[in-house]
Amino acid sequence: MDTWLKRIRPNVNEWSKNSFILLMTIALIFTILMPLGELLIKAVSNQEGNFVGLANFAKYFSTPTLVASLWNSIKVSLITTIVAVTLGFGFAYALERSGIRGKWFFRSVALLPLFAPSMLHGLALIYLFGNQGLISTGFFGLLPEFRIELYGQTGIVLSEILYTFPQAFLILSVAFASSDYRLYEAAETLGASKWRTFWTVTVPGTKFALISTVFVCFVLTFTDFGAPKVVGGQYNVLATDLFKQVIGQQNMQMGAAVGVLLLIPAVISFVIDRISQRKQSGWLSAKSMPYRIEANKLRDVLLFMLCSVVSAAILSIILVALYGSIVKVWPYNLQLSLSHYDGFLDGAGPFVNSLIISTGVALIGSVVTFLFAYLIEKSRGYAILRNSAYFLSMLPLALPGLVLGLIYVFFFNNPNQPLHGLYGTIWIMIICNIVHFYSVSFLTMTSALKKLDSEFEAASETMNVPWYKTLVRVTVPMSLPCILEICMYYFINSMVTVSAIIFLYAPDLKPAAVAIVNMEDSGDIAQAAAMSLLIILANLIMRTVVMLTSGRMRRRTEALLVRKDS
Repeated sequence: MDTWLKRIRPNVNEWSKNSFILLMTIALIFTILMPLGELLIKAVSNQEGNFVGLANFAKYFSTPTLVASLWNSIKVSLITTIVAVTLGFGFAYALERSGIRGKWFFRSVALLPLFAPSMLHGLALIYLFGNQGLISTGFFGLLPEFRIELYGQTGIVLSEILYTFPQAFLILSVAFASSDYRLYEAAETLGASKWRTFWTVTVPGTKFALISTVFVCFVLTFTDFGAPKVVGGQYNVLATDLFKQVIGQQNMQMGAAVGVLLLIPAVISFVIDRISQRKQSGWLSAKSMPYRIEANKLRDVLLFMLCSVVSAAILSIILVALYGSIVKVWPYNLQLSLSHYDGFLDGAGPFVNSLIISTGVALIGSVVTFLFAYLIEKSRGYAILRNSAYFLSMLPLALPGLVLGLIYVFFFNNPNQPLHGLYGTIWIMIICNIVHFYSVSFLTMTSALKKLDSEFEAASETMNVPWYKTLVRVTVPMSLPCILEICMYYFINSMVTVSAIIFLYAPDLKPAAVAIVNMEDSGDIAQAAAMSLLIILANLIMRTVVMLTSGRMRRRTEALLVRKDS
């Protein structure tokens, strides 16, 4: 009897693993694939549900104002991408390839916009360059006035540069940090000048990262809703058109057509990024040497000035928003007061709603992501099922937040759908946010699990230990730092996002980011700035707690390994 149990237990282990993979794959089909199919059906149907082919797209391109919005989106995205990638390249080069001081400070400042909703940049620009802005009025008459046409293309571009710069910096910083110094030694041996080495070694060495950065910045700008909503004025873009078609005119078919147009650059970006990453593999070898920074005073001075200017711009945005949020009535009564923060911490307020939603997304999303990544990475057999699950896990990378929210309206608001009961509840926003940020978390977790020795699972199978016991006793403790980082990623992004949930919230469950949009609409700029700063504070606290906890775990693990070796 015991021999028979030992013989069937490995099969039971594999069956149970694949059953979980099947269940989670079905969940991905219901939360990603079927809603996306609903979007495509709406885009080729009329209001009665009859198939009309490309009639909605033909109507769109025959409407001059709508076509102008498409060109506006392309224009601001191109300008933003060029400036953000250039600044991100210079900033990353300064921190990774120069000897400037204060790198930790510059790096911390560069990442600050990641913790803020994209609307904050527009709000701060209003305080600086609006009709009654600090710079527009020359600090209320103390200096010469300096005015720009903020509401329109200029304001959107400035806001989007602040929004996309940290993304560009992070991607390029990783590329600069993982270079092979032997190439530079070879160039020096051949007598190449510093300038020629830069163009023949440095730039080609980062070309795949540059390609990814260009597409990331372009798509983020092309699909962003927050900045155009705050400082766009009458300058329409695709994201605001989609909002107007769905919310303003209740024209779901035209909204679906605009959603498909928003989807196209994201899909192209996803495909090109995947191809670039495949070609990039193998760029570094085991014999690669880390980059050695050589002394160069002129280079360091110029790069320090660049980092100082960029950091000053980012800090000025945060500080002016802080100042505006604690002034009674801008610009007529500059007496300091915390009145704009009143009521934000009430039990039923938008800020508390966001904390509850983000906490749910972080906890549930981290568990689901870790379990699915583990099952796909550590299972054997059923290759078709695992590959299908992996493909579905990548799909959210190609879905802009605004499109994801729209397809959830089409799918979950249909009374004939079995999951219709979720619509209008807090769960629809939690699920939407998990799906929105799932792919990046899944890839991060998969990369971490690849580093764990597969001998753990092999030894467990040999001793007939169920896979879930190995998971709980071995894999989870070893993966805990990465799980915490994923938890932080889910929380922070759920706090700042607005596009994914702008169509989904119920009046009594309004999130903080959506409340900021509504406050700006009604002219309550100070309250909107105050809410934005509370979001930044919550995200910074979350990041600090996670970094301290994970750092302590890593030090404890290293100490155990050292003790074991000795």
